[in-house]
Amino acid sequence: MTKIAASKVTPCLWFDNNAEEAIKFYTAIFKNSRVINLHPIVSTFELEGQRLMALNGGPHFKFTEAISLYVNCESQEEVDYYWERLLSDGGKESQCGWLKDKFGLSWQIVPSRLSQLMKDTNREKSERVMQAMLKMIKLDIKALEQAYNNT
Repeated sequence: MTKIAASKVTPCLWFDNNAEEAIKFYTAIFKNSRVINLHPIVSTFELEGQRLMALNGGPHFKFTEAISLYVNCESQEEVDYYWERLLSDGGKESQCGWLKDKFGLSWQIVPSRLSQLMKDTNREKSERVMQAMLKMIKLDIKALEQAYNNT
């Protein structure tokens, strides 16, 4: 039996007392995910190869936008998929591709195309993309490309 090595650095997410519910929610959304272990206080799981810990730490600390999980999406369909699922059951939209899920954890749902458009050496084009993005809630690849092409 091959032992899978743990990541050297693993984010630990602090939940009030609903870490198991959160783990089940997240692993149902991400196709390449798994629960490594479930324990009453500290559990471990993976989403798309990223190992995370979930702590039932009580009501002392809450999530803030100071930390977010970034989801790199290859298509608008993928953006839409994660956006809808992470908002389900009480999540809240923010701006520029950010949202908070029902547990209060912030997520960035970002198409990889945005980075490509923003890295263009033509500053005018990349600035138009930036301005278009700043007006969006959920990111729209077609609208970003239109801004890039000035159409």
